[in-house]
Amino acid sequence: MSEYMLPIGVAATFLSVSLLVFGVQQSLTRRRRAVQLLEAQLGRTIPVTREEDLSRSFRERALVPALGTLGAVGTRLTPIGMRKRIARKLILAGSPAAWSADKVAAIKVAGTVTGTVLGWLVATALGVEGLPFAGAILLFGGIGTLIPGAALDIKARTRQELIRRALPDTMDLLTISVEAGLGFDAALSQVVKSTEGPLAHEIARMLQEMQVGVSRVDSLRSLADRTDVEELRGFTLAMIQADQFGVSISKVLRSQANVLRTKRRQRAEEKAMKVPVKLLFPLIFCILPAMFVVLIGPAAIRISQNFF
Repeated sequence: MSEYMLPIGVAATFLSVSLLVFGVQQSLTRRRRAVQLLEAQLGRTIPVTREEDLSRSFRERALVPALGTLGAVGTRLTPIGMRKRIARKLILAGSPAAWSADKVAAIKVAGTVTGTVLGWLVATALGVEGLPFAGAILLFGGIGTLIPGAALDIKARTRQELIRRALPDTMDLLTISVEAGLGFDAALSQVVKSTEGPLAHEIARMLQEMQVGVSRVDSLRSLADRTDVEELRGFTLAMIQADQFGVSISKVLRSQANVLRTKRRQRAEEKAMKVPVKLLFPLIFCILPAMFVVLIGPAAIRISQNFF
């Protein structure tokens, strides 16, 4: 197996350098095409010197094009269903400005290559051969592939949890605003001005959709689909029914606020009931052995000295 290590390392290095060079070439090609288009539109030549190209940062000249090339490769290698799941997770994560499905695919490809090379280096350093050598490469490559998706999933779940925690207080503020005489849309605007966080951002986006002509029902449904939080979905469903059947909004909001406070108390009680079970294994494997050493250790030493 050792005779194949050097070719594999050389091939991986050549692949990484080739992708980087190809990305830089693609960036320069797109820049030349843009310049040619401007020349054709303006009817004159726009000089682009080498100094202007070198004046840009290394990130703009090399890393971004290379990442775009890896994104194209990752898009081709990634199944359609997986790309849809990545796009869905990005929506649940709040559609970060620096993230996109292509970038996540590119990071997956880069993570796979990096993990494979790292696995090869670790296996070579440990001196393993045969099936363990291939297993180490596959293990590190799989970890490198799964890390971007896991990070995105954690970000989406964290955002959902923040929305779930902020929902009862937001509902109370919304209820007070409506009962004070404000309309539902004005109460939502007041909530956006008075609160911060993912929920306030989603409500602000919903108000923007309503301002551009989207109906309230469609905006509420979009809000529920973007967040995928069970409590918020129940609230949007109740508001849609109240809007369609003419039910008093203040009564619906009051009932929803009571339900959300009850659910928050139940979640807290559930987490409190799980604490003893979670503490069981650390108690058995970490705390009790140290306690036995402190309590029984001196007696065991004295007994061994007296009898043996």
